Amino acid sequence: MQARYEQMGAQQVRSGSRRPERNEHDRAGDHPTALRRSDIRLSAPKRTLAALGALGMLALTGCGSTTLDDIAVGKDKGWQSPFRDARNSGSSPVTGSRHLTLSWSRPIGGPLAAATTLGPDGQMFVTTRTQTDCVGNPGTNGAIFSFQMPTGRKRFCNPLGPDAIAAASAVDSANNVYVGDDGAVFAFNNLGQPRWRTPVAGVPVSMQFTADGAVLSVSQSGQVDILDRQTGARTVSSYQVLGEPDFLTHPDITRPPDGQGLGDCAVGGPQCAVANVSALDKDSGHFYLTAWRTGAPAASLVALHYADKKVTQEWSVDILADGSATSPALSADGKTLYVGDNSGRLLAVDTGDGHTKWTQPLGFTPRGGISERDGLLIPSGDDGHLLALHDNGDSAGIAWERKDLALRGRPVQTAGDTGYAVVPMGADLNLLTFETTTGKTVASAPLPGATGSTVSTAIGPKGEVVVADRLGELFTFTPDK
Repeated sequence: MQARYEQMGAQQVRSGSRRPERNEHDRAGDHPTALRRSDIRLSAPKRTLAALGALGMLALTGCGSTTLDDIAVGKDKGWQSPFRDARNSGSSPVTGSRHLTLSWSRPIGGPLAAATTLGPDGQMFVTTRTQTDCVGNPGTNGAIFSFQMPTGRKRFCNPLGPDAIAAASAVDSANNVYVGDDGAVFAFNNLGQPRWRTPVAGVPVSMQFTADGAVLSVSQSGQVDILDRQTGARTVSSYQVLGEPDFLTHPDITRPPDGQGLGDCAVGGPQCAVANVSALDKDSGHFYLTAWRTGAPAASLVALHYADKKVTQEWSVDILADGSATSPALSADGKTLYVGDNSGRLLAVDTGDGHTKWTQPLGFTPRGGISERDGLLIPSGDDGHLLALHDNGDSAGIAWERKDLALRGRPVQTAGDTGYAVVPMGADLNLLTFETTTGKTVASAPLPGATGSTVSTAIGPKGEVVVADRLGELFTFTPDK
């Protein structure tokens, strides 16, 4: 059981309290922006000035527009969460280009384990773990980096805890980024200035936006938090997927380390209670996640409901043999969930009551997510091959199959019947452009120097394709004009 000892309230950080030591407007070149936690402490005179400034802002708000802080979450632009949207569709409404050129590539300086997210103008955000901090001081650290789409120039680097490498991020319409940290959710503006930091139990591996614009965070230890996007304050009490601890039975229970079990999350193992990104139906307030409860023979698919200022469980079904392999993906009509398990199956589940509509053996273990567009399902993986399935209601049918193309990451779909996947060709990894209706190869382009596998493929607002490999390199392709 996960004990809940988090502080009940956000630690507020005023973004105007101190300017970053470096940013792109201050100095030319590719220098990191170092925002240490110590940098946000203010002396007494500065605290007074900050308080007066805050009162001035309140006065302006009272006299002017009441929507001064009403920054929209945004939709249909960029790749705002790990699988683009609240449904985890892994699909972009942008018409994908069939003629791409590698624009730039660059190493991050550390490995990657979580998906790249993109703001509405293409600003990129990634988390990593490095052996130096953002200004080169030695020591193991986590960090969030931001890069510009056109050039790959670094926008900022901010320090986080070492376990933030596995944390999820989400981006709103103003390029504010919300990212998991060791025992917290952190919010930064588009220049990397801290906005707020709210303590949570564990490391958030899921980050989404609710219909009312709040931040939905779920940690690997099973704590669900819904936070005000402007202040970081909890809008409802924290919900524990594993249940609340019994302090009468275990009076000396202590809070586990924030990173406990995080190593099992990549494969959906039993030590990681919640391994994946939740799928959210904004129309109904229902959201769905995978959970492996202590001592259970299989992982569960769990339906939760956010309404009336509380989170409640609707149903839970123990159907994921050997653990969860993918994040759940929600159909466009909100009636079906698709999820993969470690026995090599793809399952379709009714969102009303959790009953299984069909199961489809894949012949390999899917990994990461499932791209869904207009009923066409393309599973991800580090093994296996590229294939697509149709949901026939009570069964699945193979739409097409490419056993000659091994998967090395997450295929994605776009409008215009165009998809992208990373596949090995000879000794090199290549970005494959394919026709989603037939699986036919359209084009391919190498990822120079890339080996192993990739953690994400994301589509930018202008049809850019951004690939991140596990070794810690970004590759950005742009449509030919």
